[in-house]
Amino acid sequence: MRKMEKKESSFLKLLKYCKKYTVQIIIALIGSVIGTLLTLFGPDKLSEMTDLMTNGLMGELDLEGITSIGITLVMIYAVSFILSLTQGLIMTQVIQRVSKQLRTSLTVKINRLPMSYYNQATTGDILSRVTNDVDTLGQSLNQSLTTLVSATCLFIGSIVMMLKTNVVLTLTAILATIIGFIMMMFIMKRSQVFFLKQQEGLGKLNGYIEEAYSGQMIIKAYNSEEKMISTFQTINEELTSNTYRAQILAGFMMPLMTFIGNLGYVAVCIVGALLTMNGTISFGVIVAFIMYVRYFTQPLAQMAQAAQSLQSASAAGHRVFEFLEAWEMEDESKKAGYLEEVTGKVEFDHVSFAYEGSDRPVIKDFSMTAHPGQKVAIVGPTGAGKTTLVNLLMRFNEINRGDIRIDDVSIHDMTRENIHDLFCMVLQDTWLFEGTIKENLIYNQTHLTDEDVERACEAVGLHHFIQTLPEGYETRLNDQLNLSAGQKQQLTIARAMLKNSPMLILDEATSSVDTRTELIIQQAMDQLMHGRTSFIIAHRLSTIKNADVILVLKDGDILESGNHEQLLAKGGFYAELYNSQFEQV
Repeated sequence: MRKMEKKESSFLKLLKYCKKYTVQIIIALIGSVIGTLLTLFGPDKLSEMTDLMTNGLMGELDLEGITSIGITLVMIYAVSFILSLTQGLIMTQVIQRVSKQLRTSLTVKINRLPMSYYNQATTGDILSRVTNDVDTLGQSLNQSLTTLVSATCLFIGSIVMMLKTNVVLTLTAILATIIGFIMMMFIMKRSQVFFLKQQEGLGKLNGYIEEAYSGQMIIKAYNSEEKMISTFQTINEELTSNTYRAQILAGFMMPLMTFIGNLGYVAVCIVGALLTMNGTISFGVIVAFIMYVRYFTQPLAQMAQAAQSLQSASAAGHRVFEFLEAWEMEDESKKAGYLEEVTGKVEFDHVSFAYEGSDRPVIKDFSMTAHPGQKVAIVGPTGAGKTTLVNLLMRFNEINRGDIRIDDVSIHDMTRENIHDLFCMVLQDTWLFEGTIKENLIYNQTHLTDEDVERACEAVGLHHFIQTLPEGYETRLNDQLNLSAGQKQQLTIARAMLKNSPMLILDEATSSVDTRTELIIQQAMDQLMHGRTSFIIAHRLSTIKNADVILVLKDGDILESGNHEQLLAKGGFYAELYNSQFEQV
């Protein structure tokens, strides 16, 4: 398995996704900088206009000069507005494309993760990373990135212009606001922890809701609604607590910056009045400086707001990239082994397997050979390793020791896609997606005709039922169409028949159907298994009496093997299992 390097921060990793949009981002940032710098010329021009108007009270009013300055100010602010609007549109487009790319990467990543990952993570948490975290990341960056750049430029530019105008007033404004920086950095450090817990809690809550929704029937059957609500309230309260702490700390920033800004105004007015009375500065300088103080304190408030958004973005980015950096299945692009037409010989050669983090092996030194066309049944008590054995054959899990070969080619030399193409598979847990019945049946098999679909449904005894539906095979499978568990299983069996692969895996394929339907399906299965190497996992031993080889597993070992008659004659563990199901009265 592979894992991406995990050394950079979330923002550095995000920059890699923004690399193709470097030109657009640079243009947007340059536009933001120019627009901000143009704004800084306004107070200086306003100071000149104020001085002209003040001098006009004592003599002739320079209307031409005032008009010229006024036109200049309008042009400055108009160009600044256009540049700010343009950079906003560009950055919105870039952020949305990056969000789209992240969602695509997450979807691709889902197909590269081993099955063991899904055994440890909840569906709701994964969905939360793909939807909520990506949306939070995009929205936060869209709100904060350009704001942070323009605010920084405005902050630095206003300091330069203030120093150019008057050093004493500049020092007054800086001393009045420096405390804001210290408190803002303290708040940011404290709130980051809670923003991360907020995103993690949201994923946990989504996972629990998804689990509770899918298990409503069991919840009601066991009258556990109160327990479910209690657990939900515990998770919800924890999320609310972390969200409250994150937001309340972040919420201190804006009022704090407003207070510091007002304090700056008061300090500048008092010192400026004293300097004016001493004749050190003109009244126009005070007017200009009041605007500069606004330009100086406004970026602090904007930076505080941007910092708050970046806290959310950082937490969401951490979860997104944590998922993208999870262990992947082995890269198989260079594998040369490929089987297109197989005879169906399958060999298990001293196979051993234990789940990650467990010292207890599920499969212990398992060896057997299935010859072409044989029906191999695998039986045994719960936890014997029956399904695990099939998962190893399909490479849903990787064996720890030993080897599995198909037509003398090791499955490790073949790609997973090639192995999956060689098998049609019917599982105990049915999976149908929201689409038409036909779309579910021909899933990823574009060459099939309507006649092929109908023939498969007739074989499993489902064709007549489908014809009674209002739209037949074009009927959509959704919450309004109530299919029984048996009918869903029949659909998945028909889907496997349509795949028409050279080998077959049946994992409790008839466990959800009644006896009459089971007989119909069994006939279809006999037809499907003809000429194919088949692996059948079954608890109903009546369905495997005609198997060529029956393997009796217990604790990961082959306890017995042989056909039905041979195993009954031995009077061993298989005979006990069979007689317990078909005990004669």
